[in-house]
Amino acid sequence: MCYKAYKHSSWESGVMAWILLSSAKLAADTYGHLWEDDVTVVFVMAVADYFFTIAFIIEMVIKLIALGFVMDEGSYLRDNWNRLDFFIVVTSMVELSFQGRGLPIIKIFRMLRTLRPLRFISHNVAMRLIVGALIESVGSILNVLIVVAVVYLIFAIVGVSLFGGGFWYCSLDKYALHTETQCLKAGGEWRNQDHNFDDVAHAMQTLFVVSSLEGWPDIMFYALDFTGQDKGPTRNHSPEYMIYFVLFILIGSFFFLNFFIGVLFLEYNKAQREE
Repeated sequence: MCYKAYKHSSWESGVMAWILLSSAKLAADTYGHLWEDDVTVVFVMAVADYFFTIAFIIEMVIKLIALGFVMDEGSYLRDNWNRLDFFIVVTSMVELSFQGRGLPIIKIFRMLRTLRPLRFISHNVAMRLIVGALIESVGSILNVLIVVAVVYLIFAIVGVSLFGGGFWYCSLDKYALHTETQCLKAGGEWRNQDHNFDDVAHAMQTLFVVSSLEGWPDIMFYALDFTGQDKGPTRNHSPEYMIYFVLFILIGSFFFLNFFIGVLFLEYNKAQREE
């Protein structure tokens, strides 16, 4: 009887509906401060917690009886996604069992309730494929990260050689006062740009910002105004340094970062074939 229920065409639809409703209830809990003084709403929310937990326990028990627990091939706990479901249901049971006792550990179990929406993935084949492809891609992605890091390091070393110590400016008038002495005599403050190439660590951070393609023209303009180490900027003093940033964006951003997409695409196709 349990096996027939588990294999029924409406089984997955019903479970997905419960998961969606449970996720909606978890989202509603974040607004609990709005009705914490309303006894009726608080009671309804507490009953809903018990209701969803009992519903998921019944679902788990039916699957345990239908498939077996762990001994045979194809048993409930032989599947990684079922293990996730089992963990979520057990933690929910523990959390409800000790609810209202004020134990600090209950906060941890209450936080684990936020894993319930993950059960939606375990009941959807397409989503399982995507998550599986992501997990299988970790090894290849690490290799791509190493290659990207080497490319960034090369550009960082070149950047330090070209622009090291050259992004300083005066807080009063950065284009008029070109040295620290002039700036301090005028009553200003000799500052460095937040994104600079003074050392390899700062250069790597700056290149990461450039690769995000957010605000990179400002950093490029600092380089175009570069006049020398420990000197203030002059507008468009070195326009040839634009080539450095164009090359980095083409190689370090457009080309190498797209390797991540390529790795995921290959692993997803592989997961589809295996499925």
